Amino acid sequence: MKPLRIGNFSGFYGDRSAALREMLTGGEVDVLTGDYLAELTMLILARDRLKDPSAGYARTFPRQLEDCLGLARERGVRIVTNAGGLDPAGLAGEIRRLADRLGIPVRVAHVEGDDLTAAHPGTLAAHAYLGGFGITECLRAGADVVVTGRVTDAALVTGPAAAHFGWRPDDHDALAGAVVAGHVLECGTQATGGNYAFFTEGDVRRPGFPLAEIHADGSSVITKHPGTGGFVDVGTVTAQLLYETGGARYAGPDVTARLDTVRLGPEGPDRVRIEGVRGEAPPPTLKVGLNRLGGFRNEVVFVLTGLGIEAKAALVREQLADALAKSPPRDVRWELVRTDRADADTEETASALLRLVVRDPDQRVVGRALSGAAVELALASYPGFHVLAPPGKGAPYGVFEEVYVPYVGAAHVAVLHDGRRIPVPPPRHTRPLAAVPDPPLPEPLPPGPTRRAPLGLVVGARSGDKGGNANVGVWARSEDAWRWLAHTLTTDAFRRLIPESRDLPVTRHLLPNLRAVNFVVEGILGAGVAAQARFDPQAKALGEWLRSRHLDIPEALL
Repeated sequence: MKPLRIGNFSGFYGDRSAALREMLTGGEVDVLTGDYLAELTMLILARDRLKDPSAGYARTFPRQLEDCLGLARERGVRIVTNAGGLDPAGLAGEIRRLADRLGIPVRVAHVEGDDLTAAHPGTLAAHAYLGGFGITECLRAGADVVVTGRVTDAALVTGPAAAHFGWRPDDHDALAGAVVAGHVLECGTQATGGNYAFFTEGDVRRPGFPLAEIHADGSSVITKHPGTGGFVDVGTVTAQLLYETGGARYAGPDVTARLDTVRLGPEGPDRVRIEGVRGEAPPPTLKVGLNRLGGFRNEVVFVLTGLGIEAKAALVREQLADALAKSPPRDVRWELVRTDRADADTEETASALLRLVVRDPDQRVVGRALSGAAVELALASYPGFHVLAPPGKGAPYGVFEEVYVPYVGAAHVAVLHDGRRIPVPPPRHTRPLAAVPDPPLPEPLPPGPTRRAPLGLVVGARSGDKGGNANVGVWARSEDAWRWLAHTLTTDAFRRLIPESRDLPVTRHLLPNLRAVNFVVEGILGAGVAAQARFDPQAKALGEWLRSRHLDIPEALL
């Protein structure tokens, strides 16, 4: 059977608006998927909906579709997207009205049942991560456009693949292969050289969006349209496979994919084959993401220039101590960022930043009292006093957490283009998650001379967030580098290199087929990205920081 060509045209809410047209005109494709949702996006949409009840979905998608709906219809390309956010029925209705206005006959279906907000009082949004079989039902019934709310990112690929190949819920290996392909596609150009550790090896000024040629057994080839920017190789695919994952078992509502069985191999220019993926029955419960308001946050960044940086920082902290003591915020964080250089030839490079962040459930505690105290220092503090921006009255921040419920807690329903409602049953077979024992380590490298050098000279890394946790996937590009990496970068070594992690739970997972180790650092992001608990709140650059740290590296690898 001919492979199914599934492409991606969006990796987040705000991605390249021209990508849908680029993917439709750049080459052969059967299905295009758009991923708009992340944990933070759900909170943004929930806050938008508080102001406007009709604002629960990604407003940019209909604008993209207005330009491309006729072209997609003409070329027989189906579109599947989670742009429905908190209101997939509302977005489906808008697309129908758009199609009527343009005179384009399209069948629009949607998937619902993920919204569990009513069952979780106190949340702005509580949504289950549904699987792909609702999408499958919509496509089997002839839909041209399928809109979902919160589904797993990979469901945008497993759903069309199951519809095309006739897979059933117990076809675990095939589904697992599609999950892996979907995970590679979900973040768009991160699979084609974007955000890539070795970005200088290709032209990544404007990477093309990726696509997967999926076969009936679940194996796939990751590629991109000819002539588009960026590049696809084993490294770019490995990097995206490690992004926001944990151990060997990658669980979802359709299947648990075994990442330790993934085999990658080059298949010509800009083509990487994924095969060998094994699947297991999904876990017995369904993940639900809860977004709620955590309170209010305020921030002041003081600029300290020239000499006596530490003394200047100490003075500001002492001067603000009384203001903070009168009505103490629940959380107070000071951070001195030493961006200054000695004998600098610009004022900016002679300056350090002192950052004060306060959080509290009461807006008044973090608001004008603190702002006034900071502003009043303008003529009464360290020499050269100024701030990056005037402090405000305090802004709300969000908190993300995940819980797990039985599958029956979410009424997964495919609403077909003709209005029929098809319930999607929970999986017949489930399997509780358990850690996979670590595989044996490879043979260590023989002793030899070493040189102190950055870790990133011999390995790549990709990092990201899952709620309050961060993961850092690190991979080697040669067998010898893997032998060294597996023995050298232990959890103790990771904690030494990343001091923030020293008092936190850190778990290391070995993935020999990918020549990779994946670290999960629990709690490093506090209550999640919306809480802004850290300088890099989504841990996007945590891997690059790790790569910049110096170790004794065998000269044979350098």
